[in-house]
Amino acid sequence: MSRMFVVRYETRAEAAEENQRLVRQVFAQLNEDRPDGLCYATFRLADGVSFVHVGVVEGETNPLVELAAFAEFQKAIGERLVAPLDRSDATLVGSYRILAD
Repeated sequence: MSRMFVVRYETRAEAAEENQRLVRQVFAQLNEDRPDGLCYATFRLADGVSFVHVGVVEGETNPLVELAAFAEFQKAIGERLVAPLDRSDATLVGSYRILAD
């Protein structure tokens, strides 16, 4: 059974580049470790400070939580944000090659 989630948040202007650097580290580790059971994408919106994470997890455990880079990303996230993040479970209505590189 798949679980889907969407996380949206706004960083402080001076923290946006650091946030993007940390996100890129997560994807670098994902590309190295290649865990099964996860489809994941992160978008930086046109305002330069808003980020949206979209994920699909197969199975009981989310492979993200096992990554050292993800732990580093989460470590001080509250200091980078303007307001608390908005996390929501989601239901797929449709997609077309959205996760293709």
